[in-house]
Amino acid sequence: MKVPFVDFRNSIATNRQEILDAMARVVDSGSVILGAETAAFERNFAGICGAGHCVGVGNGLDALSLSLRAAGVGPGDEVIVPSQTFIASWLAVSHVGATPVPVEIDPLTYTLDPNRIEDALTDRTRAVMPVHLFGHMSDMDAIMDIAARRDLFVLEDAAQAHGAEYKGRRAGSIGHAAGFSFYPTKNLGALGDAGAVTTNDPVLAERIRSLRNYGSAKKYHHDEVGFNSRLDEVQAAILNVKLRYLADENDRRRDVAAQYLEQLASSSKVQLPVEADWARHVYHLFVVTLDRRDALSEHLKAAGCDSLIHYPITPGGSGAYTGDGIGAQPIADRLADTALSLPMWPDMSAQQVRQVVHAIDSF
Repeated sequence: MKVPFVDFRNSIATNRQEILDAMARVVDSGSVILGAETAAFERNFAGICGAGHCVGVGNGLDALSLSLRAAGVGPGDEVIVPSQTFIASWLAVSHVGATPVPVEIDPLTYTLDPNRIEDALTDRTRAVMPVHLFGHMSDMDAIMDIAARRDLFVLEDAAQAHGAEYKGRRAGSIGHAAGFSFYPTKNLGALGDAGAVTTNDPVLAERIRSLRNYGSAKKYHHDEVGFNSRLDEVQAAILNVKLRYLADENDRRRDVAAQYLEQLASSSKVQLPVEADWARHVYHLFVVTLDRRDALSEHLKAAGCDSLIHYPITPGGSGAYTGDGIGAQPIADRLADTALSLPMWPDMSAQQVRQVVHAIDSF
């Protein structure tokens, strides 16, 4: 049996008519930009996250960069970022003219290590961006404590953490703002590019609403140099449908993860992901590590099981930043060299999990 890396055919088939009805509703309304569907999704998603406000934007990168810009982060400023993450986290900092300053990740949770942040702070540090990597939240109390003492803006990168929790609080409700991506493979995915910002700060929310729409809060009145980054009505309508299933699908992801964890618990082949006692992991990705990562990936492929590498190159090692004098990041580099993402999606069957586990056991 072929085991793909992800397979959303069943969930799409289950929701197909609801999605088509939602799209037809947009077509029939005649309103396709910043209409009722976007307003409804913003209310609904803010409620799910436990945040006061949500602003729909074009994609996850814009959610991060517009948040930084709205907070006044710009040229000459520095932003603390994790040493290993998807490069969009760093790009958002660069897009506002600031400098990303990498801090090493925790070797167990793969999230920003708060114990290393203060050593990286300078008089130019303006913000901290904890990334809830792979679906596991960062240690937010420790980060918010440092930020409060140093008057720093905290922007959660929650692109992989829809519905994840930290001590019972949802991703997107703890930092000063949070950026979400709704790329199709995310736990909450659109059928195209889409993103959103959540915040409890009404002033920040209104500035992002202006920035996303050409710097305009009133039609044809442009108060600043803005952007065109709006969540369109079709994607908002689709997200409103899929949002109703997010909690159930996250529970089923956790069930799949529990099967992996139980069946691989005695294996010496791979190191398994860790869930901190204060976290509720939503397993956007199920990432194991091992020294012979590439060989296992080929072995799995021969056994009919797909896998992917997230991420084989750290942001600091990419062409975009290699000339910036960024020093060695050994924990991040090791994760880049050893991480392997196993198949993971809500409808993955017990038989498919067993096939992946059997292939690992036979490696």
